[in-house]
Amino acid sequence: MKTYVFKVVIEPDGDAWFASCPALEQYGAATWGATQKEALKHIDEVVHMVIKELVEDGEPIPEDVQVSPQPLVSITR
Repeated sequence: MKTYVFKVVIEPDGDAWFASCPALEQYGAATWGATQKEALKHIDEVVHMVIKELVEDGEPIPEDVQVSPQPLVSITR
């Protein structure tokens, strides 16, 4: 099992929040939400979809992603 850790950026954008994953932006990994929490939920879903497609297509995961051979727990506050 491998754990991939992706950095995401969440920024205010007018009345909403913009979220992106820099390592996967070339694959369209950007979204938004009405709140920070919603934007984080959406970018999590987008990252999962992009990685699933890359794996299914036999494409490599970008190199600028942290990879751990161990399962990890992450807490964002």
